[in-house]
Amino acid sequence: MSYTYTYERPALTVDCVVFGLDADSRELQVLLIQRGEPPFENMWALPGGFIKINEEGEAAARRELEEETGLKDVFMEQLYTFSQPNRDPRGWVISIAYFALVNLRQHTVAAASDARHAQWHKAFELPKELAFDHANILALAIERLQTKVRWQPIGFELLPEAFSLSQLQEMYEKILNRKLNKRNFRAKILKMNILELVERQKDVAHRPAFLYKFDIEKYKDLSKKGIMFEI
Repeated sequence: MSYTYTYERPALTVDCVVFGLDADSRELQVLLIQRGEPPFENMWALPGGFIKINEEGEAAARRELEEETGLKDVFMEQLYTFSQPNRDPRGWVISIAYFALVNLRQHTVAAASDARHAQWHKAFELPKELAFDHANILALAIERLQTKVRWQPIGFELLPEAFSLSQLQEMYEKILNRKLNKRNFRAKILKMNILELVERQKDVAHRPAFLYKFDIEKYKDLSKKGIMFEI
């Protein structure tokens, strides 16, 4: 038996904000696609698309991300729901935005589906205009990431398996977009007790630094409990 709805129903979409850390420049990057179809054809946008009937939001986000960029099996969490009536020129379209962190060394992007190009961009040096309200979505995602580093450990999804304390501090600086005091940072990060000493660097021209890795169980436990990591 069919049912007739009294109220109008909006279309539902998903958008994916994917952050990564460049291995060479150490810059915080965000993944954008160049749209191949109207509206906003040729403009840069966040990966995403319409949710199918009987499809869950996160499943749709993962599907669209893989279809448009080739990325799959990434850490992902829900960011926010954007419901402004005029956010899409095609009509009333509500978007559920998702937030992801990836290690660039482990993922190669390749545009497909309705994306003309898929490319990493510096998070703080983006194209002048983004499609739809994606500039607002991205701004909120950056704010979430900067807040996240104060109450959850960050780095497992972004750094190589073994890293120096300088690399870890630099990652925090790139996310926060400001310099941190070296002594204070190291004292606080070591006090969290989530790092395991691995070895010293080898075959480097400078004085070799100690390399660390995350204790995964302690990292996950602290992620659940939360921390107060003011830096």
